[in-house]
Amino acid sequence: MSTEYSRPPLKVIWLIQLWLLLLLFESGLVISEVPPHYWETPYSQPYFDNSSRREVTATVGQAALMHCRVRNLGDRAVSWIRKRDLHILTVGILTYTNDQRFQSLHSEGSDEWTLRISSPQPRDSGTYECQVSTEPKISQGFRLNVVVSRAKILGNAELFIKSGSDINLTCLAMQSPVPPSFIYWYKGKRVMNYSQRGGINVITERSTRTSKLLIAKATSADSGNYTCSPSSSDSASVVVHVINGEHPAAMQHGNSSASSLRWRPVPLLAITTTTTTAAFAVTWNCNWNWYCNWSNVGLFVTWLPAALANSWRRHWSTSWS
Repeated sequence: MSTEYSRPPLKVIWLIQLWLLLLLFESGLVISEVPPHYWETPYSQPYFDNSSRREVTATVGQAALMHCRVRNLGDRAVSWIRKRDLHILTVGILTYTNDQRFQSLHSEGSDEWTLRISSPQPRDSGTYECQVSTEPKISQGFRLNVVVSRAKILGNAELFIKSGSDINLTCLAMQSPVPPSFIYWYKGKRVMNYSQRGGINVITERSTRTSKLLIAKATSADSGNYTCSPSSSDSASVVVHVINGEHPAAMQHGNSSASSLRWRPVPLLAITTTTTTAAFAVTWNCNWNWYCNWSNVGLFVTWLPAALANSWRRHWSTSWS
């Protein structure tokens, strides 16, 4: 004899489920509202991409760029702030300073926000912050160094070259963060890189920031002021003298200074000392009297030219050594 169980009506099942839900709500086992921070996981909040270069070196007059990369920005805003005075420079792509050299660059859909400073000066060196308007705010610092790039020609500022020898000048672009796009050589106002005179060769190596000017078999016409002018550096100059048949001591093939060729007059102190000593000797022999025998005066007149000549001879012997 089998017993059959009848299934309860559907309405009864719904009522039982509703009753169970009411019990759960009253007991607090069901959370009626999701906490606000539930969805704010670290991956949904804005954060900085640390692959950005944080130390930037720029040359005076060349635009400085600082790149800030922010992931998951959402509807937040990115601002650039100058740390030394907490001055807000830009918000989004808008500039909030009267100094129009500052500009925020951003492409739609990109994670990169770039602060551009055109024609930076040494006073612009310092720390700049890329700030995101989260709560609390997050920021990333960038250090800017603005340097003055100068050219330097190796050797003395004045060179003496023997006629027929080669002129060899080497120029360096000092403190240049990037290699110069070009380095021009000038003689006066004439560009030497494209000179029609034969025997001139310019060798420029951008990677090492150096340039060499070679002039074969120099003549007196090659004398003059030579200037090295890199694209992003202050220029440097040297005066070259090409001379014929001068004293060998002055010929160092561009390594001796101009002072070795200049006439050196006898110092006034030497003449004064010699004359004063002689006069004192005569006065001493005369016993400080107003009169003196002519033999002492004659001794003084005879001795003075010899003493001066001896001073000249010693001076010239040291000036040529």
